[in-house]
Amino acid sequence: MNLNIDRINELYHKSKNEGLTEEEKKEQDHLRKEYIRLIRENMRGTLENVSFVNPDGSITKAGEKK
Repeated sequence: MNLNIDRINELYHKSKNEGLTEEEKKEQDHLRKEYIRLIRENMRGTLENVSFVNPDGSITKAGEKK
C-alpha cells in the first residue's frame, strides 16, 4: 500500500507542475479509489472490534448498536 501512496503523491505533484496525460489521470483516479476502499475496509475491521460498556455493566459490540 505504501507504494500506492508514493505513486499517488508523485502523480499529484506532477499534475500541479506540468499536468497529467489522460492515462496518468486514469491511473491517479484508480489509485485514489483503491486507497479509499482499503481505508474503509480497515476502518470497518477496526469498528467491528469496538465494544461499549453499558450503564448496567453489560457489553455491546459496535455492530449490534443501531
